Amino acid sequence: RSSYSCCYFVLPCCFFDFHGKYSRRQSKKTQYREYLDFVAQVGFVCGFHVEEDCLRIPSTKRVSFIGKSRTYAAAERALIDQQITQFINSRRTCAVATCDRRVGFNHEDHCGGLGKEAGSEASEDETETAGTIWMPGFQPREKVEQIRNCASLPRDFVDEVILNVANLLLNAAPQKSCSDKQGGNMNTWNQGESLSLREVAEHLNKETLKKLKSEYGGLQTLLKNNHQVFEVLNGRVHIRDWRKEKPASKTEVKRRLSAEAFKTRLCWFFIHHPDGCSLPSEACPYAHGTEELR
Repeated sequence: RSSYSCCYFVLPCCFFDFHGKYSRRQSKKTQYREYLDFVAQVGFVCGFHVEEDCLRIPSTKRVSFIGKSRTYAAAERALIDQQITQFINSRRTCAVATCDRRVGFNHEDHCGGLGKEAGSEASEDETETAGTIWMPGFQPREKVEQIRNCASLPRDFVDEVILNVANLLLNAAPQKSCSDKQGGNMNTWNQGESLSLREVAEHLNKETLKKLKSEYGGLQTLLKNNHQVFEVLNGRVHIRDWRKEKPASKTEVKRRLSAEAFKTRLCWFFIHHPDGCSLPSEACPYAHGTEELR
């Protein structure tokens, strides 16, 4: 609808209509095929010769559509634009039917089809609206989408939550001794206890929870983002014991030592854990003190 010379490429993925989630109408087709047919129909209604292609990409949804040429002459643009407007409004739900009647559209067939025939005469209201309003009440998303994966939260706030949750896990059970298989000695490094996400949330104040709920995934996302300290498995939070990580081969150790990310951040355990880090400095990927920072 941008211009007569416009071409398009689309790779349909999520099942959405103009106004919300796509509603299935044909049980004989798969949901994917039915949705592909709908997207192709949109192209036909907009006056394109629609071509279908299958991309060579590692995805189960790889059928694409290309519109490179029009089915009508440039002089017929106004008529096709009116047809497009009627089609968009025909797809709208019954809940907003009154809005369509108010702006002058024939909404008798609002649950499917094109409404009036493309060649029928349009009223003055229809012609005027077709050129100024594509879909009354449509609210596009913001130009700049807000990042809500806990990555933009203030660092002081994140550090406070991490420390509170870690102390909660460390104090949830008495310190346990575990055997250090490599040295054969008894090591009393405290890994604490595991708690469910619900139990952890119950110990956080209301302001903290309110701030986390405004982010996608909330508390769980924040803890997973800080994988140096925590491990979240099956809805339970554990303090990560780096001694239990898969031992690295000699090649991996050499690669890690030369990696740009090696010891570029301070070790949380070295600073905050009552027993320090469970790994010696040379084996820990994080810096034990500012003098080791790279």
